[in-house]
Amino acid sequence: MRCLIACLTLLAVPSLAHAQDIVEVDVELVLAVDISYSVDLEEARRQREGYVAALAHPDVISAIQAGPHGRIAVTYVEWADAGFQRPAAPWTMIASEADAMAFAAVVAAAPLERGHYTAIGSAIADGVERIESNNFQGIRRLIDISGDGPQNHGMDLAEARAMANAAGITVNGLPIITERPGHWTRPAEINLDEYFDRNVLTGPGAFVLAVREPEDIQMAILRKMTLEIAGAAPSRSELSGLAP
Repeated sequence: MRCLIACLTLLAVPSLAHAQDIVEVDVELVLAVDISYSVDLEEARRQREGYVAALAHPDVISAIQAGPHGRIAVTYVEWADAGFQRPAAPWTMIASEADAMAFAAVVAAAPLERGHYTAIGSAIADGVERIESNNFQGIRRLIDISGDGPQNHGMDLAEARAMANAAGITVNGLPIITERPGHWTRPAEINLDEYFDRNVLTGPGAFVLAVREPEDIQMAILRKMTLEIAGAAPSRSELSGLAP
């Protein structure tokens, strides 16, 4: 009998240890950033710099610390083709300005690699897998996905959105609709903010903040992250100001 009890105790230890490893947070957030070749180097750098600046901004820190747990878990992933999802910074818990600045420094120092195509569905599916397999349990689970063009590769978007819905994950969009001389031009019939609204967003409270001028990228990223962490929605004036 003693042997049986000892064996059962040993069998229970791994699951107990795993449960103890799970950290409760307010938000599990995947920052999924388009780095396909439709994004030129200037735009790629602006995106990266925008997220780095936003991560350590007082508005974001205040939103984090105002939550029930006062902490979030975040990872930063750059994506392109169906098989191209590169984590520039792994899952990290942020509860303080020091945590945020350390995470932002990891993002800033990561090599800037690029891929060819725009596989939005695959990026969403990758984000779902990252959330499902991490060691955090969030009150809310979010994928914040940026992009400057429609899907042309990878997993079907409807299938990817269904995966996110089944996992209780909200997908928000940051379509970047800037036009610059010499830059790739999307088809004229594609209204990217409407495309994201119809084909990318899913889950409770999902929203799009579109960017039409390169200099607005950083401001939009900051506002979007602040809203997402706080569990708030953009006002009509904010939406009309960024995406007229």
